[in-house]
Amino acid sequence: MGRHGTGASTGEWTRMKIQAKTIVQFQMIGEAETHSRTLLSTRELVDVSDEPEARGGSNEGFAPTEFLVAGLVACTNVISHKVAAREGVRFQDMKISAGVDFNRLGVTLQEEIAVPFPEIQLDIEVATDASEQQMAAIRDDLPKFCPVSKVMTQAGTRISTKWTTRKI
Repeated sequence: MGRHGTGASTGEWTRMKIQAKTIVQFQMIGEAETHSRTLLSTRELVDVSDEPEARGGSNEGFAPTEFLVAGLVACTNVISHKVAAREGVRFQDMKISAGVDFNRLGVTLQEEIAVPFPEIQLDIEVATDASEQQMAAIRDDLPKFCPVSKVMTQAGTRISTKWTTRKI
């Protein structure tokens, strides 16, 4: 038997390709400090989710629904920069705004809502040296590779994206 009980001989080891993990695990822990305030931790980071004062909270953090949209905005930033780098282009001074339609009937316990966020409009402004062809690839690939966007669209949310670019 070869190294580590795999059955691979020395010659087979040189032909084996090392692959990165495709499924990773992480843990998010939430401590409910009040009916509306949750202390969140993952890795060595801590954050707070809270409701606005108008809904009985202390307004010390994003509401859970706002965290979901914040995840979409942050994922849009990360993935679009990765695709831009793959295309060999630079992005500078990016700003992402999300206009959100949110049906609150579910969170007010009035009725179950199949699609709480029926539509989200992302407006992305960025300075770039990308050609039109490169920008087309970035626009096409962003929704393919952003996991937050994938989850939301597969749940029924329509995400529209408007890009405004200026040359570096």
